[in-house]
Amino acid sequence: MKMQWLIALLFAVTGGIHAQIITYPVPQQLYYARHNDDYTVSVRQVGAQDWTDLYEYNVKVDMDTRSDASMVQFDFTGKIEVQIQKNNGDVRSIDIRPLSKDIKPIVDGNFVLFTLDRPQKLSIEFNGDRLHNLHLFANAIIKDVPDKRDPKVMYFEAGYHEPDAQTKEFRIPSNTTVYLEGGAVLKGRLNCDSTENVKILGNGMLLETSNGVSANYVKNLLVDGLTVVNPRYNTLSSGVSDGITLRNIKSFSYQGWGDGLDFFCCKHVSVDNVFMRNSDDCIAVYGHRWNFYGDTKDIKVFNSTLWADIAHPINIGGHGDPDSMTGELLEDITFKNIDILEHDEDGILYQGCMTISCTDKNRVRNVLFEDIRVEHIQEGRLFNLQVCFNPKYNKQPGNSIEDVTFRNITYYGSRENPSLLEGLNETHRVQNIIFENIVIRGKKVSSLQEMNVKMNNFVDKVIVR
Repeated sequence: MKMQWLIALLFAVTGGIHAQIITYPVPQQLYYARHNDDYTVSVRQVGAQDWTDLYEYNVKVDMDTRSDASMVQFDFTGKIEVQIQKNNGDVRSIDIRPLSKDIKPIVDGNFVLFTLDRPQKLSIEFNGDRLHNLHLFANAIIKDVPDKRDPKVMYFEAGYHEPDAQTKEFRIPSNTTVYLEGGAVLKGRLNCDSTENVKILGNGMLLETSNGVSANYVKNLLVDGLTVVNPRYNTLSSGVSDGITLRNIKSFSYQGWGDGLDFFCCKHVSVDNVFMRNSDDCIAVYGHRWNFYGDTKDIKVFNSTLWADIAHPINIGGHGDPDSMTGELLEDITFKNIDILEHDEDGILYQGCMTISCTDKNRVRNVLFEDIRVEHIQEGRLFNLQVCFNPKYNKQPGNSIEDVTFRNITYYGSRENPSLLEGLNETHRVQNIIFENIVIRGKKVSSLQEMNVKMNNFVDKVIVR
């Protein structure tokens, strides 16, 4: 099939900067059905006269309200301008988040203008509205595109692709590179269960699938660039896998059990530069569940943005093997340089931006949360470390939580529920917890009381500095 790219290539030399912009075509089947007219978005090179329009996809967010938000994306190099017109109502205020990106817009009536000189994943929010906002994903241009003629390449050109009618999925064999062009939209999940050496690349989209990517019992998996819009369940779920690398994934969900990234009994996982807006846990690290058994080790999440419309941005330890003699071990887990834009959870048992809920004989140790910025908690807690037993999901209590460090944590919000440090009893304890450079509402705290932390008698060796 002839590649049907609608590409705007804008080249200029302005102050020595070489600019290029690539926009994606929209499949004919989706052009009217998936458009959101709340905003008109266009881009151009700095110093150019003509603008290039972008297609504004409708994405559903937030299980409680099932709201319609907008999304645009494109690729670029150099320095560009972004122009956004709000098509309905006045502009009284504008927020571009994460706040750490420090994007300073110019507002002119119903128009907003700002510049970008590097890839970004942004939420543009008018008049404090976070349910009908604009998500803007400005990607780097992909330089190494695989050869579609290679028999080991599964290549999806721009356009609409439906899977096998019975399986409703695209099955990927071992030693395969899958490439989704920008503008490729797949209406089925990608299944790479029981494979090794699979790569899933490109800035294409999975739209309203059952799951996004199924990656159980895999070895050496790379996923880079994918956008997953409104799957019924997980964006990506993996059990008993070793060597997973995830980069530049963008995700939206709005239904129950719509987790972002779930890992069960996995080892050597690296997650970098993802944007997860989900109506369940954005990232969950677990032990045993279903047919997955074994320890969890070396899970690293970096440089990412998490937005939990429901449940936890980060959740560790909630499932394990209650029938094991010793329990499973979850260790060496790192979350670093993370922006948490929202945490909203009505259920008191499931609150916590940074949660370790140790159950089912699990032992959780050597966990680092570093350089975490929490912008808003609608309903929930900042920290939640509990060795506990939840009869809805567990058959046994957890064993222990130990050696957890929170370093350089900043929280901008207010009226959050108290954070929790709780062991279960004398033999199921929490110990060796360090809070270092915790800043809440602009003030560095020096005590658990200033952090609004409740601690019971089954916690040992807590340091605040």
